[in-house]
Amino acid sequence: MVVPELRPWRAARPRVARIVAAVRPGLARAVTAARPRIARLTEAVRVRPVHLPRPRTVRTWQYTAGAATAGLALAAGVVTVAGPWDANGQRTAERDRAAALERSGGADHGRSGRAAGAPRPAPSAAAVLTGLGATTGAVGTKKTSPDAKALSDALGPLLDVPALGGSHAAAVVDVTTGERLYGADSGKALTPASTTKIATAVAALSALGPDHRLTTRTALEPDTRELVLVGGGDPTLTAHARTGGWAGLRALAADTAKALDRRGIHKITLSYDTTLFTGPALHPIGVNDNLAPISALTVDEGRTDASTEGPAPRVGDPAADAATRFAGFLKDAGIATTAPGPSKASTRAETLARVSSPPLSELVERMLTNSDNDIAEALARHTALASGQPAGFDGGAKAIATQLRKLGLPMAGAAFHDGSGLNRDDRLTADLLTALLAKAGDPARPGLRPVLTGLPVAGFTGTLSTRYTDGAAGLVRAKTGTLTGVNTLAGTVVDKAGHLLAFAFLASDTTDPLEAQAALDRAATALAG
Repeated sequence: MVVPELRPWRAARPRVARIVAAVRPGLARAVTAARPRIARLTEAVRVRPVHLPRPRTVRTWQYTAGAATAGLALAAGVVTVAGPWDANGQRTAERDRAAALERSGGADHGRSGRAAGAPRPAPSAAAVLTGLGATTGAVGTKKTSPDAKALSDALGPLLDVPALGGSHAAAVVDVTTGERLYGADSGKALTPASTTKIATAVAALSALGPDHRLTTRTALEPDTRELVLVGGGDPTLTAHARTGGWAGLRALAADTAKALDRRGIHKITLSYDTTLFTGPALHPIGVNDNLAPISALTVDEGRTDASTEGPAPRVGDPAADAATRFAGFLKDAGIATTAPGPSKASTRAETLARVSSPPLSELVERMLTNSDNDIAEALARHTALASGQPAGFDGGAKAIATQLRKLGLPMAGAAFHDGSGLNRDDRLTADLLTALLAKAGDPARPGLRPVLTGLPVAGFTGTLSTRYTDGAAGLVRAKTGTLTGVNTLAGTVVDKAGHLLAFAFLASDTTDPLEAQAALDRAATALAG
């Protein structure tokens, strides 16, 4: 016999089962933690039995509704006890579980605040967001790739549109098998704009490792009693009172002041050292709100406002600005200084204090999520230093190309001139971009995983936070790229069958950036379907 009132329950049963399976471990831990509190509450409210009139007959659907309501109330209470929830919507407990199950990797677009020598960062959780109105399946593990003809039929008309200009290229690769499923001029080298940062990220992680940290220090010259603020090329060093987990200039000043006070020094000559980086400080695009002059010593990316991302007016000399702020913090701590000037710390100088950035994995994620040009150019220079090249634009470009060749990636036609993609002479192919993403997804290379976890999530984070709000939100993760006449998009997407696909779309000679952007978004959304 079929009870009509139970049909909605039967229809919803698979989804409820998945939800129960997903939350069961957390609920079990929460129930165990809450059991003593529940016992005390039960004892407190216990009363003697009361004889009540016989209740009226209740229908089947009322039993079902009541049970469901009680179950949801219990679940809500247990989850509340299990909390807390962080700003990105992922419970701390889930991060702890991920740390226990997987090797180290990037953090979830956040700031760790971990000091050097602390445990390595917990890996980001795998993509769990379900596209709005799309499949609820998990990422598949089957080896069978999606149908290439179906992909071609879906993508061809979407990419062959006037909005994408006179020259465009595309490629789609199954990350699990490495098979290329779609290609349209995929070997044509075009201007990549900010998708260049994917290559910079892979090269930096390969050369330095995901746990590498960038250190800013102070050094005291033994003979002249000169204090030198030594730039370590940390683009995330901040002078804000609330550091958000990044290395703080105020903390460095406080520790330095304590070290000087122990030596009985309360007035000192202050200098700053920027010799770690070489070459021109100004990018070929000139003075620009998208990038400060590049220096081994800078705070808050040389921004003249309180912003932490996006375009903003920049100071003309980031190192002098940083040293001046540092002098002010020393003064607040009781140490008087001369007006700071450039110098170079000798090998005999004694290090008094130091602050270090979070691991490189976090810097890579911040760079990709926010399309941060300052971080990209700094990482290109650190890649150069690790590769034996001068730490300038040319050395960084050569080092990036060298690291990618070592990984066996398809470099035909590729040309690098910076790490950020602001240089219009940069050239990448769709084949290389998809190969970079597939390499980052290789289980044998966990150190490259921050390249994938750092990609903006459609409709949720970074440069994609306001895109895909009407489709494929949560399923597309991609790096955007925009210059005048250039629109690019490269990232990953989960299709309806649960396959993880890497894609790259590049378009040149576009005339309407918003129309071109919308066309690329429609193509990525089609992959999700």
